[in-house]
Order: sequence, then C-alpha cells, then structure tokens
Amino acid sequence: MYTAIDSAAFATLSLFPCREVVMSPDQPKPNPKGRGSHLRLPNRFETVRTEPDFEQCVYDEELLAELDHCETEYFADQSQTVVSENDSPDISFRYSLNPYRGCAHGCSYCYARPTHEYLGFNAALDFETRIMVKHEAAALLRTFLSRPKWVPETIVMSGVTDCYQPAERRFRITRQCLEVALEARQAIGIITKNALVLRDLDLLREMASMDLVHVSISITTLDADLAHTMEPRTSTPAARLRAIRELSEAGIPVRVMAAPIIPGLNDREIPAILEAVAAAGARAASYTLLRLPLTVKPVFLEWLERTQPLARERIEGLILATHGGKYNNSKFGERMRGAGEIAKQISKIFRVFKAKHHLDGDLPAYNHAAFRPPRSTSGQMRLF
Repeated sequence: MYTAIDSAAFATLSLFPCREVVMSPDQPKPNPKGRGSHLRLPNRFETVRTEPDFEQCVYDEELLAELDHCETEYFADQSQTVVSENDSPDISFRYSLNPYRGCAHGCSYCYARPTHEYLGFNAALDFETRIMVKHEAAALLRTFLSRPKWVPETIVMSGVTDCYQPAERRFRITRQCLEVALEARQAIGIITKNALVLRDLDLLREMASMDLVHVSISITTLDADLAHTMEPRTSTPAARLRAIRELSEAGIPVRVMAAPIIPGLNDREIPAILEAVAAAGARAASYTLLRLPLTVKPVFLEWLERTQPLARERIEGLILATHGGKYNNSKFGERMRGAGEIAKQISKIFRVFKAKHHLDGDLPAYNHAAFRPPRSTSGQMRLF
C-alpha cells in the first residue's frame, strides 16, 4: 500500500492507531510474521491511547489471523532538507543523509526506533511497517551541494535508518543520491546490513576509483537462525559476507561494524566474525555495545523474552553490568562502549582479534579535492 500524506496528517493518523496496545495476558497477542517487534507501544508523546478489548473474541480465528497480518505502508516525506548535521563526539562523521524514516529490517535492538515517535507513530511495529520515503532526496542533495558555502566533507548514508532497506528496491532513492554524488565528486560513506548494496556496484566502483566512497557492512552474528529472529528482514549473514567479498574485489574499501555487541548473546562470536570478514576482504572493523534508550528497551526486552527465554535473565543482567546497572548510559565516551569489567573484556577481545586479522588499520582517505558543484537542473548556469 502506498499513501501520500503531509505533516498535518500525522495528528489524524495518531488518533486512529491500528490496535495500539500492549496486550494483557488474557487477551490474544499479535504474532506478526517477519517482524522484530510484536508490540504496539503507545507513543510516549501522546496523552491518549486506545486499547481494544478482544476478550470476547479469543475463539475468533479470523480475527486472530488478521492480528498476525501486518503490511508495510509507505508515506511521502515532505522534508525540505535532506542532509543533517551532528556534533556528537561519539560519531565519526558530521553530515548524514537518510533517504527513509523507519526501517522494515525490524532489528529488535535498533537505536533509531524512538525517532519514529516524533512523527506520531510508535517505536515498535509502526517503525517497521510505516516507512517515510524522501522522494525528493536526490534533488535536495543536489541543491545542498550547489550551495556556495559548502566546503566538501564526507556525507554518510545512513546515520539513522538503513539506506538499503527493502523500500530501496522499489524507490531507488539511495541510487539516485549516489548518482548526484558521483556527478559532484562528493565523498560518501555508506552504512548498511543489506546485500542490496551490490546492485549499485557500477556507481560504487567508479566512485572508489576516485577515493570517494567507503562501505560499512554491519554484521552482528554468523548464526543465520539468530539473525532471522533478531534482524528479520535484513540479508542473511552469508549474503553480507558475499557483499563484503564482491565490494572488496571491486576495489571498494569495506569496514565491518559488529554492531551491536550484546553481552551474553553474540559477544562470544567476536573472534569468528572478525576471522570471517577478514577472509572476505574487509580492511577494518569496529563495534558498539548494545544500549537500550527510551522505547528501544521494551521492544528489545520483549524480543529477548520471546526468543531467548532460558538465557533472558543472564543476558539482561550482563547488559545492566555494562552500563552501571542501567539499560542505557547516555554519557559521551561511554554510551557506545559501556563501562565496567565486562565491557573492558569485550573491548580487549575485540582489539586482540582485530589486530590478529589485520583489521586495525584505517581505510584510504577520502578525496575531497575532487569535488565540483553539480549541474543545475533549472538551466541557470553558474557564474563561478
């Protein structure tokens, strides 16, 4: 389903949420296929919520089947700018471009989930099923790069939601932005966990020949079953390794991001992950530790209880131990790495195996000197 709405319509949407509820134990619970979250959390900014009562319908198989059916909807994003700027000391880049808001990958741990609440949606199923599409992203990027005051600097796609999520197959917004970047010789960093990035190998190869692009592939596990439940609509671990291999063979610098490391769940895979990605051709590796801010916490903990019931208590305890007894530590310098002995152990293991597999170097420097303003689509020529 595709629906175009403007910002004024969000208030109307939020008044009529689809089964916006965390079910009580005696009511049928939704079991949406292929989704990371099974919750319909209330939006933390709204004072009114609806809670349907299905107590009289527990034997209605048709209704229960409907609860399990959750289609992805796309909405037109009317943003007038597309490049965002951040000044966080924990982030290695200043500028980012996100073609989509929300992400159908449905990763249970995704730190971007709370951003959907600013749109009147919820951070659970809405984040995975109601995707905002920035149709004008390429045109807005062209306008941004044409500004006389733009000093060439790397722009990262995507700093929030995945630029190669399933919507990209249909809308091709990321590819359009790469075409503008190539024309302008604009340096681009890409962060993704989807092998769909290989579709744009032609553009990436040409950009790499001018030192204009790096690709960061996120790999959290080599266990296909775990990936299927934790990151239900992403590429399989094998497909991501194949993407690393094909990108590397094409001369495109690849970094691997083991993000997030979840203590007690995938931290034991660090040596195997680093060995596998090095064999595939990755040149560098980094990691972040799981953190559960705001509405990420209930989504992940529900997933943990549902999929890892025997290990839940141990994993939850280890998560708390890496953040000073909390689920999230927002302190700069610690929020991505954690604190305490367990966090130090994870850091040491990662550092040792990164060095063993020669993943502790830097990727080639970006070539900012090649930048040239993109041509105007208005027909107006530049004076300088």
